[in-house]
Amino acid sequence: MTYQAPYKDMQLLVAQAYQQHGLDKLELLEGFDTDLANAVMEEAAKFASGVLAPLNQVGDVQGCRFEEGKVITPDGWKDAYRQFSESGWIGLALPETFGGQGLPKYIAQPVNEMWLSANLAFVMFQALAQGGSEILLKFASESLQARYLPNIVSGAWSVAMALTEPNAGSDLGALTTKALAQDDGTYKIKGQKIFITYGDHDLTDNIAHLVMARTPDAPAGSRGISLFIVPKYRVNPDGSIGGFNDVCCTGIEHKMGLHGSPTCSISYGEKDECVGELVGELNQGLIAMFVLMNEARLSCGLQGVALGELGYQSALEYAKERTQGTNEKGERVAIIEHPDVKRMLLDMRSETFALRSLGYQIAAQIDLADSNQNTALHARIALLTPIFKAFATERANVMAGQVVQVFGGMGFVEETGVAQIMRDARITTIYEGTTGIQARDLLMRKVRGDQGLALKALLCEIDDQAAKVEANSALSKTAEEICHVVVKIRSLLDKALLGQEEDFLLGVSVPFLDAMGTLCCAWQLMNTVVLADDDIDDGYYQNLIAMVQFYGAFRLPTAMAALQTVESKSLGLQEYVF
Repeated sequence: MTYQAPYKDMQLLVAQAYQQHGLDKLELLEGFDTDLANAVMEEAAKFASGVLAPLNQVGDVQGCRFEEGKVITPDGWKDAYRQFSESGWIGLALPETFGGQGLPKYIAQPVNEMWLSANLAFVMFQALAQGGSEILLKFASESLQARYLPNIVSGAWSVAMALTEPNAGSDLGALTTKALAQDDGTYKIKGQKIFITYGDHDLTDNIAHLVMARTPDAPAGSRGISLFIVPKYRVNPDGSIGGFNDVCCTGIEHKMGLHGSPTCSISYGEKDECVGELVGELNQGLIAMFVLMNEARLSCGLQGVALGELGYQSALEYAKERTQGTNEKGERVAIIEHPDVKRMLLDMRSETFALRSLGYQIAAQIDLADSNQNTALHARIALLTPIFKAFATERANVMAGQVVQVFGGMGFVEETGVAQIMRDARITTIYEGTTGIQARDLLMRKVRGDQGLALKALLCEIDDQAAKVEANSALSKTAEEICHVVVKIRSLLDKALLGQEEDFLLGVSVPFLDAMGTLCCAWQLMNTVVLADDDIDDGYYQNLIAMVQFYGAFRLPTAMAALQTVESKSLGLQEYVF
């Protein structure tokens, strides 16, 4: 498989997000214009296709090895990591104070997408470095920041997020890892964690583990969780590396996909010599960790976009080359001439484009939110985050299946490489909170939490956008379908979403999220056409129109069907005995 960044799409959507949210008027972003964004994207595209993409299948075939207590990454990984860190890509959106480039999210978003498409297994450490650094910037003492951040931002050290335990998966309140206070202000850490992405490897000199643990007198459940930074090797006061810190990798997972990314089981304090330092306040660890988790959730959504793009490019190239069947003239044709293959390709193209637009809009909104305390803007970001994470990753799995379908029998064999996309995509709906967890968060916390205010504001904006294209005969039908979905959600808001019992709502939360994701994608496709400049290429513009029409005809009806489920009086869940 080859990968080339969809630069034209990215350039358009970055420019539109920049203009729509008035980022050019922010003093905080002075100098960070679209010309700079384009220059950064061009360099990133070269690195993605020239360095990372060729290693993608290498990582899948070789995987990581665990030998004599050490994790060994695939061939080429170490050199690629050296180039990646030396080029400054890890600190792209981190403060210049600690060696980063300080670029805004709206520029970092397309760059991160390129990394994820080119070699998802390799670059999973990047979101951890970004999120971990943001935690330290917000919650850590100046001493901790000074000792850790320069090394993390430069890539000399990496970050691992240690939440999950053998008997406590998504239920963080059940974790049992212990933290015992010491006279010098540090804590002795003891416990086991599993499923730790890049928990151990041979790419960096040190690994900073952000570990969730509880002190002996902590309150029960999630209210008693604290956050500690626990390095693999101790860090001296001057920031240099000290002795081994009793952080042991006990094994790596043999996974369905993402073979090149080491997913580790970690034991802390087997010899009672593991030392950690408190990040933030005692019993406030979950608040701090949500900073990283939100970063990771947005990264997961972008992984869905990235895998969709990689799959689309592979399927499109194959469909143009593979000759099978005849046309109405009896001539042998490439399978791209077959209507059903066209449908699958356009489905992937429109879905990926729409989800990319949604992700870029969220990134621009985060940049805008960083410059003010607008409550409504923060509520919009919070509302869209679970939708983007869950819907993008669910659709990535559907698209991966479509890629294999376009390839036919050749998609089922490993030589073509597209089976890797399906295997790699499967975990994205699970980690950082399953689709069910995201749907619960959306419905119970984001919608019911503010009595639907943020949702109502979003629906009004979508309505207004649809009204702008009512006179456009090519788009009027889709605009009408969008308005029907909006009306349906509004009616359900008061009739069901804010009034029904929690057990029933949890049973329909995923269909509701699916409907919201579909609506948001249709809105973003429409938004792109509305904002398109007059000088846009005619052929490209017509393709945008075609994507809007396709989405209105093929995808918006699925949103209405999902909402019918939400409106149903009984799901049979309570009556059925398993």
